[in-house]
Amino acid sequence: MKPPALRVQAALDALGLERRIIELERSAHTSQQAADALGVGVGSIAKSLVFTVHERPVLVIASGANRVDEGKLTMLAGGPARRADADTVKRATGFAIGGVAPIAHEMPLEIFIDEDLLRLEIIYAAAGVPECVFPLSPAELVRVTGGRVADLKEQGKPAQGEKR
Repeated sequence: MKPPALRVQAALDALGLERRIIELERSAHTSQQAADALGVGVGSIAKSLVFTVHERPVLVIASGANRVDEGKLTMLAGGPARRADADTVKRATGFAIGGVAPIAHEMPLEIFIDEDLLRLEIIYAAAGVPECVFPLSPAELVRVTGGRVADLKEQGKPAQGEKR
């Protein structure tokens, strides 16, 4: 396993989650690719997206089936929300776009969790690199991230192909 994935596994262990990273046969840069590789619906993928609000990075963990409504995030986060650039993502999380995990970040981040994820029994999140994921329950996700559950879904627009 590559060092970013090992960092995620160490964080899972430290958090008391008895979960193991799954190495996919091929790289999965999008939620759909991850879902296809795992044989699950795209809604079961928990994609971690970094936004900036007043220059500070915030993390949104969204269902792979949804696009994030930046207007809703703006209201929740208290300022204009914009997608972060690749350098900001890497600096804030320690991971490159396509492999951002919901845990083990370089700095503390305010975290928002898409309420649609809570409807599922098991979800899958990136584990530091595009070819690794890990399973967890939505309750575990909320517990280990301290994230705020909210309605973040953009209405009427599918998220197919969006980077996770």
